[in-house]
Amino acid sequence: MDADLAARLLEVDASIADAARAAGRDPAALTRIVITKFHPTSLVRELYGLGVRDVGENRQQEFTEKAAQLTDLDGLRWHFVGQLQTKKARAVRQAASAVHSLDRERLADALDRAGTEGEPPLDVLIQVNLTDDPGRGGVEPSGIEGLAEHVAGCSTLRLRGIMSVAPLGEPAAPAFERLAGYAERLRTVVPDADWMSAGMSADFAAAIAAGATHLRIGSAITGPRPERR
Repeated sequence: MDADLAARLLEVDASIADAARAAGRDPAALTRIVITKFHPTSLVRELYGLGVRDVGENRQQEFTEKAAQLTDLDGLRWHFVGQLQTKKARAVRQAASAVHSLDRERLADALDRAGTEGEPPLDVLIQVNLTDDPGRGGVEPSGIEGLAEHVAGCSTLRLRGIMSVAPLGEPAAPAFERLAGYAERLRTVVPDADWMSAGMSADFAAAIAAGATHLRIGSAITGPRPERR
């Protein structure tokens, strides 16, 4: 077991707890997702041994390969957090516990069609673009309610909440405050869609202060990423 990995995990979890208490929130109400992008499956096994049950990936091929190699880890929940092409929706659905990056109706339809009879609905979050750059992932804020209504009509999907990434070149706190406002708008369509997926290694404290429920933390726990495979 990597002692440094265990120490980083403990340090981040302590910082999460401190930030939650500072915001008047219960640390136990937060879900910490460890992003394992580019790291080997052996690291996921080590994390599992340290009690981690929520891990995330953002590339379909790597996600599919890792999930297939780790089916023996009972209770491990895979979160897909990256941009997703509709043609890869079925592959992601086969292993994902949740998809955080749903940003258009066609993707909702593709994920919905990939569901099979008798399986539970797939948890999904609507990703919102907090920037003025249309090339960044996420639906424009003006489209939140329309997309939420569409997703709510997909019988094999369960809309759980909202997700975003803090913009570059802007303080995270005001961006996450905007996201919290968008989350309120989302709940006018689906009242129990109360997940807010926000915050990464550098800005999770600001996300917690704004109401994030799910934190996507990579290098602060895993260490530097290996070279891309």
